[in-house]
Amino acid sequence: MNKVFLVIKREYLARVRKKSFLLATLITPLVFPAILGIFLWISLSDEGGEALKIIEVVDDSGRFFLESNGQYAFSYSKLPVDEAKAMVQEGKRYGFLYIPQVDIKNPKGIVYYSEKNPSMGLVSHLERELKRKIEEIRLFDTGIDPKVISEVRTNVSIQSVTLEESGEEKLSNAGVNYGLGFFLGILIYTFIFVYGTQIMQGVIEEKSSRIIEILVSSIKPFQLMLGKIIGIGAVGLTQFLIWIVLISTISTVVMGYFGMQMPQQQALEMANPEAAQTLANSSDIAQIMQVIQGIDFVQLVLTFLFYFLGGYLLYGAFFAAIGAAVDSPSDAQQFMFPVTIPLIASYFALFVFILDDPNSNISFWLSVIPFTAPIAMVGRASFGIPAFDLVISMVALIAGFLFTTWVAAKIYRIGILVHGTKVSYKTLWKWIKQSN
Repeated sequence: MNKVFLVIKREYLARVRKKSFLLATLITPLVFPAILGIFLWISLSDEGGEALKIIEVVDDSGRFFLESNGQYAFSYSKLPVDEAKAMVQEGKRYGFLYIPQVDIKNPKGIVYYSEKNPSMGLVSHLERELKRKIEEIRLFDTGIDPKVISEVRTNVSIQSVTLEESGEEKLSNAGVNYGLGFFLGILIYTFIFVYGTQIMQGVIEEKSSRIIEILVSSIKPFQLMLGKIIGIGAVGLTQFLIWIVLISTISTVVMGYFGMQMPQQQALEMANPEAAQTLANSSDIAQIMQVIQGIDFVQLVLTFLFYFLGGYLLYGAFFAAIGAAVDSPSDAQQFMFPVTIPLIASYFALFVFILDDPNSNISFWLSVIPFTAPIAMVGRASFGIPAFDLVISMVALIAGFLFTTWVAAKIYRIGILVHGTKVSYKTLWKWIKQSN
């Protein structure tokens, strides 16, 4: 085991001492707060200094009246269409909405003119307002007072509460859980790809330079492979931990500069009864903070770390075997495809199935199969995972890691000493079947 630790130490120190590692570790955390700060600055500048956008409306029917808001003001006239277009071209109007005599039951021919392509939000707003007006006109024409319909319409908000086995009631919010599952799933997917590729490239470089032939004279191939996988994994884990600390700290400073707070700060304030009472007027924020407080972050972090490392070790062994079997990165593409299929499948399943219904049968099986479990299970983690599912998944992932390591070791042991031979799937199968 001492030799394995020496390889781990060598791989770890060789990478963390590189300037590229230091630059990526320190610069990357600055990118996200910088983007956040730019967006906030633009948003606040728009709110404070942008002029009201005036839209000229020519309504031939005289039955449509759109109410102005803080962003758009509607000016009504009987101008000819060409003159209204000219006002837009001269910059006197932000846009021009032309409403001809339309059939209320089948309204067609409404056109919006502008110098630039209109935003999706503006078009949606106009369509929504015109739809509401047409509905009111049709109700009025049938003898029904639209005010009666408006008074009858009611917004319904359902509060979601999860019943624990202990009888405890816990407030939940699918949006918050979706966001956490999305972020953690993408993080694992990225980590496995980035650092798995680093393992493969490292093995290819050592094999090409014949350094590996010297190393295997004093250390077993399996020990060398295991040391490289764990060493590079430790580099990735170190980098991510530094990123989390720096991004959280810098983002807090940026948001504080703009008079805003991070969610964790708001959650702490919610623990204070006086602050909670102050935030009670903002029911949506208060509910989100209660949901965040109800999430078991200790279990969430431990689950994430287990699948974070387990998924990396499982795929890292395959990436090391691929690197040992080929002489150049271009030759590795044919072997990477079948290895990455489960990763890509679980990535898409995260959005299509898992985050939509984390307790469905397909979500369960995806979180149990070792090759898809790392992404699938962390996607389910924030929603709460039944103990049975978690135990089965963890045992299956450990068994999967041991199996992939055994298969990869068979390929690695022979592949690192083979040069100039075009390796095929048939060749790999022979190496796997070959006894020690």
